Amino acid sequence: MALRLFEHIHGHLGWLSTLALFHPAILLRSAHRRALLAAAIATSLVTLTGLMGALLYPAYRSLLKPGIFRTSPAFGNAFERKEHLAMAVVALAWVGLIAHFAECRQRGNATARTRVAFVAYSGAAVLAAASAGLGLAVAAFRTF
Repeated sequence: MALRLFEHIHGHLGWLSTLALFHPAILLRSAHRRALLAAAIATSLVTLTGLMGALLYPAYRSLLKPGIFRTSPAFGNAFERKEHLAMAVVALAWVGLIAHFAECRQRGNATARTRVAFVAYSGAAVLAAASAGLGLAVAAFRTF
């Protein structure tokens, strides 16, 4: 029961994180726009969601993964892809935050860091949507 609740919280935070990532991606389209708070909150949410996923993984691996792969290898592979995408999301969010933070400290003309932050958050948002969608499909198929 505790695993199922933790899994539900993880899933809801995943969708919330996905929406949060779109905020800095949209704001940073403008090279001179600052969105440090939105970027920090989105990156924190994504990191928290990733940590929760990492905590759930041992139980998933022992309790769910064998049955999912036995019943439907397609859903098993979908979950594996979801994990890989989620790790890319966390990495891209941190790249975006670091680039945007460095740009905000510069306080000069927009540089390549501005573009890096925009592309990183845009990529993270799109990959997070894909990861959350795959996670929802697998959770609908089998859960704790």
